[in-house]
Amino acid sequence: MPFHLHFHESDLLRCRFALSPLWETQEAVRTLGRPGRHGYHLPWLRRTGGSAARLDLAPLHLLMPDGGHNPDFICPPPLGPLASFEEEIAALRAVDPQVARDDIALTLADVPGGARSVAGRRMLADPARTVRELADLLEQAWRVLVEPYWPRLRALLEADIAYHSRRLAEVGFERLLGEISPQLRWTDSTLTVTGTRGDHMRVLGGEGLVLMPSVFVWPDVVGGYEPPWLPAVIYPARGIGGLWAQASDRTPDALARLLGRARADVLCALDEPAGTSALAHRLGLAPSSVSAHLSVLRGAGLLTSRRYGHQVLYERTPLGMALAGQEQAP
Repeated sequence: MPFHLHFHESDLLRCRFALSPLWETQEAVRTLGRPGRHGYHLPWLRRTGGSAARLDLAPLHLLMPDGGHNPDFICPPPLGPLASFEEEIAALRAVDPQVARDDIALTLADVPGGARSVAGRRMLADPARTVRELADLLEQAWRVLVEPYWPRLRALLEADIAYHSRRLAEVGFERLLGEISPQLRWTDSTLTVTGTRGDHMRVLGGEGLVLMPSVFVWPDVVGGYEPPWLPAVIYPARGIGGLWAQASDRTPDALARLLGRARADVLCALDEPAGTSALAHRLGLAPSSVSAHLSVLRGAGLLTSRRYGHQVLYERTPLGMALAGQEQAP
């Protein structure tokens, strides 16, 4: 079903990218219960399966119907581009209970028997308690499912934003949308998101649009949010195919003999731009060692670097791509 977002001229000036650890947390919970999403994330599922089984995720899964409304208040688009989980969970805890109750009621109406179930009646009877319990449960899910891997996930998400920000400057908004996903179509100042839950329309009215890459939303594109929340489109981040791969899975032996195993691992780990700390976490190396390898690789013309937000991101040059055995992305 399509979601139509009608733009005013001023909305185009207020489109921005953001990432959300809270969104990744609730989508990680959703992924656990959606076999169709498991493909790229099987290594993560194997690592987290035992711990996830000890979480009572039933209240969250009740509010995640396929093809129906999902509550916006649980993970609204962040106000800033790099919000922390602590900031976002604090905002969730501060949600007006009546706003939460109305949102939950819309969701349970799309769950067969949801509003009449024991859990559903309990949620609606005391929305303030429900908000506290859902926030507590999401915080537990964050600690178990996402936080241990957040440096790796954040690096991929930030790399996606850096790439698409550059493409926005190069090709413009309309073409960028088509590159982000074939589910995004721009016609006569209207962005149509196909394949989303429900059939909706929203006139932006000067608020602009938040574009959020996500690791766990794959293979879906989600468009929506009703007032008072900012409108947003959430799409699969680039590069998730290699997200969970180990360095040994991607480094050719011949390249390791040429450059040395650790330096070759650093080069081959840069399928997407990344910073020193993310690479160190991913490769199990000391940040100082990774920094030294990056400096040598950049000096040899195999990498370039640029500042993004609080960190420096490194990416392969065409020569570096050739050595790593990959063609340059379009």
